[in-house]
Amino acid sequence: MRILRNRIFVVLAVFFVVSACGTDKTMSTDTSQGQASGELTLSQLEKEHVTELVAYADSVNRGLREDTERGSARLEISGTVGNTKVTVNHGSPGVRGRVIWNGLVSYDQVWVSGSHWATAVTFSDAVVVAGTEIPAGMYAFFTIPGREQWTLIINERFDQHLAEEYSESEDLVRINVDPILLDQTVQRLTYQVEARGPKQGVLAMSWEKIRVELPFETR
Repeated sequence: MRILRNRIFVVLAVFFVVSACGTDKTMSTDTSQGQASGELTLSQLEKEHVTELVAYADSVNRGLREDTERGSARLEISGTVGNTKVTVNHGSPGVRGRVIWNGLVSYDQVWVSGSHWATAVTFSDAVVVAGTEIPAGMYAFFTIPGREQWTLIINERFDQHLAEEYSESEDLVRINVDPILLDQTVQRLTYQVEARGPKQGVLAMSWEKIRVELPFETR
């Protein structure tokens, strides 16, 4: 009887060891397959919207360091107005001693309002801009800078480089606003989402000494 019990114990031990090895192997294989799949499905839009140089751009705008980086940072900010979360993913070029308005950025032309890939604005819920309801989703934010007045645009086509594929026919809403002159220079282009009431807010873009605001309301 003792010999039989010993044989059963050995068989069970071998079974559990083999099962454990098989499980580990399966889990390892699944993980690697998932990673490979993720790499294959990463779109150009996702690659372009990966944030980088976030801390650098923030330090520059706080005056903690000199802006010596030639490239544009990629930043993502978000804010909540009412129950609606607004997220902005955008390029953040630097002033770096250059003439920005009607220099690097031309007047009276559609501008990506950032750099490289289109500035992407995501609303978690529907919002209203100038009487037009914008359903929840991701959109492009373009502007047309002017000396006295700017045009702010919410456009359907967020997946594009600069404004190369921009079409006015895909605009959901356009509004004209007066630019706000700032006292201090904003070295790196930045966005803010600010509440102005229980259901009122603005999407603001600031760069150099100019700030523009897109007002909206939540449902």
